[in-house]
Amino acid sequence: MRLRESLVAEYRSGKVYPPADMIYRALKLTPYEEVKAVILGQDPYHGAGQAHGLCFSVPEGIECPPSLINIFKELESDLKISAPRSGNLEKWAKEGVLLLNASLTVRAGQPMSHAKLGWEALTDAIISKLNLRKQPLVFILWGAFARSKKMLITLPHHLILESAHPSPLSAHNGFFGSRPFSKTNDFLIKNNIFPIDWRL
Repeated sequence: MRLRESLVAEYRSGKVYPPADMIYRALKLTPYEEVKAVILGQDPYHGAGQAHGLCFSVPEGIECPPSLINIFKELESDLKISAPRSGNLEKWAKEGVLLLNASLTVRAGQPMSHAKLGWEALTDAIISKLNLRKQPLVFILWGAFARSKKMLITLPHHLILESAHPSPLSAHNGFFGSRPFSKTNDFLIKNNIFPIDWRL
């Protein structure tokens, strides 16, 4: 209840992203039983028009942030898929990739400003619930924050892919060349699960 009350106050008192009707968009686009892979982000983009409820994604017509540009570079290197014009990752979500941020809201211009509102109790519970799935899943953990959630993934039939964050500050320390897209599909195919079409 404290989280809901805090959110109502935050949205009333200032600019908060994403729009309130998009907070749970990742969960709506990729229902629990349809998840094949999880990409975990930290919190939404805090610039105007960028956040729309999917980690690392931006709406049509919005310039791709640097981390997303690097994700597309690795996609091209890994699967020879050319970088798309749009940074909208909705198609991945509909393919079964849960694009989940640990905090689902943020104040404009203030990264991590909602980290202590109580979001992580909810999103950690989501990760823990996914861990209980009998169908094998792929958990893609980019950067130290995402990797800290590894302790929630305890069942051995899941695949955990860890690397540096795609941010320009760290991408050359192990993100580039990590081949998360092909590794995800190889694992899914091995477990008789239809692979993800990563083309956008």
